Amino acid sequence: MSVSELIKSIGFHAEALGWDAYQSLFRSVRTERASDFGASFLRRLGPGTLLHHVARVNMRVAFPEASNRELDGLLDTMWDNLGRLVGEFPNTHRFDFGSDSDRIKIEGIDTLRELDRQGRPAVFIGGHFANWEIMAAVIAHHMKDCRMTYRHANNPLIDQRIIDQRTAYGVNILAPKGGHGARELMTALKSGASIALMNDQKMNDGVSVPFFGRQAMTAPGPARMALRYDCPLVPVHIVRQDGARFKIKVYEPLDKPDGKDAATILETVTRINHFMEARIAENPGQWFWIHRRFEKALYRKMK
Repeated sequence: MSVSELIKSIGFHAEALGWDAYQSLFRSVRTERASDFGASFLRRLGPGTLLHHVARVNMRVAFPEASNRELDGLLDTMWDNLGRLVGEFPNTHRFDFGSDSDRIKIEGIDTLRELDRQGRPAVFIGGHFANWEIMAAVIAHHMKDCRMTYRHANNPLIDQRIIDQRTAYGVNILAPKGGHGARELMTALKSGASIALMNDQKMNDGVSVPFFGRQAMTAPGPARMALRYDCPLVPVHIVRQDGARFKIKVYEPLDKPDGKDAATILETVTRINHFMEARIAENPGQWFWIHRRFEKALYRKMK
């Protein structure tokens, strides 16, 4: 092992120790208290980071008529929500994902049950709202075979911990993003398994479609696979109702367009973006605003 490799390995192990400490701290208290503590922590820490500026720029694009005071209020709500997610993630295995859960209400569960009964593959699409880990776990709990996409953590030790943690609460069939992941997802659909993807973040080699009136590069994969394999495209959304309590809504599948060409895919991706816009407008403080959704120059220009 070279010196650089040794230093990198030491860094990975140090980060993993920090991750374990974070997990242990939040698991040592009740879920509600962990959620409250995470909210309090990020409401104090978040505004001092560069991500606060990214979120404000995104909000200004989405809500051009909002006053600075209104944006400040949304930013505070955003950090509250993200902090709660931080506190809840180590405790996700403690949630009940069944239809009688006292923390999670599921609207449209009959749609999930019918898809599962038919044994037909579906393409589920969602976004980074509220606590999206809960949404993924609910889908996995009610579908016999559904493969989730995820982005690898840069640290392989932490990455394996996250995979193991998700397995503990039922999300045990994961597919990495990228070329290999896309092939795996297509293989899953061919075999009759469903897939679930987040479709609200920037994809540099995606397609350019409007998002809050501004062109934004968006992943066409979910639309393309649903059309190619004649699968229902099913939107799913999660809303934080109070503390660590949620409502998940499974929508009816989007109407199938005629054709499978590039124009049809572009039309479908545009409809997905409209769906995301509507959900953001309903609960704007619960979306993942700290992602650079638009072109890089915008975040340098809007200071």
